[in-house]
Amino acid sequence: MKMPLLFHTVPLVVLMAVCATAVGGEAVNVVVIFADDLGYGDLGCYGSPTIRTPQLDRMAAEGLRFTDFYSAAEVCTPSRAALLTGRYPIRSGMCGHRRVLFADSPGGLPPAEITLAEALKPRGYATMHIGKWHLGIHAGGRPLDQGFDRSFGLPYSNDMDARPDLPRGASGWPDPPHDGWNVPLLRDGQVVEQPADQTTLTRRYTEAAVGFIREHKDRPFFLYLAHTFPHVPLFASAAFQGQSRAGIYGDAVEELDWSVGQVLSALSNAGIAERTLVFFTSDNGPWLIMGDQGGSAGLLRDGKGSTWEGGMRVPGIAWMPGRIRPGVTSELAHTMDLLPTALALAGIAPPDGVTLDGADLSPLLFESQALPPRPFFYYRGDQLFACRLGPWKAHFLTQTGYGQPQPEQHDPPLLFHLGRDPSEKRNVAASHSDVLTQIQEVVQAHRQGVVPGAPQLQ
Repeated sequence: MKMPLLFHTVPLVVLMAVCATAVGGEAVNVVVIFADDLGYGDLGCYGSPTIRTPQLDRMAAEGLRFTDFYSAAEVCTPSRAALLTGRYPIRSGMCGHRRVLFADSPGGLPPAEITLAEALKPRGYATMHIGKWHLGIHAGGRPLDQGFDRSFGLPYSNDMDARPDLPRGASGWPDPPHDGWNVPLLRDGQVVEQPADQTTLTRRYTEAAVGFIREHKDRPFFLYLAHTFPHVPLFASAAFQGQSRAGIYGDAVEELDWSVGQVLSALSNAGIAERTLVFFTSDNGPWLIMGDQGGSAGLLRDGKGSTWEGGMRVPGIAWMPGRIRPGVTSELAHTMDLLPTALALAGIAPPDGVTLDGADLSPLLFESQALPPRPFFYYRGDQLFACRLGPWKAHFLTQTGYGQPQPEQHDPPLLFHLGRDPSEKRNVAASHSDVLTQIQEVVQAHRQGVVPGAPQLQ
């Protein structure tokens, strides 16, 4: 059973300032659109030469595009836990050697964790989860147990529950069998289709999202739209199949782009776009071992599963027409910032006694103010592999996303200047020992403040 939430209201002067800056005193809606395994280089506005993403490109042109935005983990379960709680996954126990939850995993997001959906409840927000959950299938860890009024989607990754006779690696085929995976489609915890028809998922998620927006246009709401794709196996609806130069991967991404356009249009048509913060990002980098079905990290090194930049630096686009000043920012930000940002816009202070690892992005979003300097810690499982401080990144351990059995330890750590070397090719540790010392002090202080949660992924 969850403990009662202990919130205190933001002081009136602060609340008035936030509302005046962001939404003119009206309640703020929050929409988070979360892609699965989308790479840094997979959108037109991030340099893709082959995948057409006009809706996301428009969203970026009308909003704020981040060049240095991060997911808090290199794979999906911990990254989703971090987004919804505003905390590094090690604090909730949602990380470990097994890396993600599987269909037979006994654990899940602990009931004591306070999600963004729960945190917004004191202000009367309607809440809905759509798409992939992957934070637990047992009591206490399911969407309706974690603050969502409604839920529609898959309980875990679409490549789980594979048919017993399916060859290993079939999820990465360019034309995978439609009935190859027995993953169920759930509505409010009840199975409505099994196996889920994956060719229709993006369309049906979008229809559910648009319907939720229309239904709740007259009250504040939080919509968490966590798409299944472009995680393998890849599927697209008939209207998008074979349409992209990038094959089925591009088809899936271009349908996601269409979905984003539908959501933005629904907000505009309902007359609530100016009081709705929409944030688009991805749970981690591209799954490169899937080849043509794995996407691209652009000029960044490696991809999903690694703590190199390609594994955790992802697209990040914030949109709120008339409120967010259009532009591009190189300020460091990450998915754990979304919870404190949403709470600030709702006029709610963070919950008492909970350590949050994110920051309120409102000054950056609405006033173009620089954020205070802060470090970012790169975890793989429950191990801290690297740390970024300003433009500098130190690697204490490195391991490719897949295929390298054990991590390589570095003493002294590798050091890269991400502004000059975003591909992490030129180790400059020998000439910047002072920077390494500073980063190591920051890491030591961080370790001393982390109390690991009970492991959930064993």
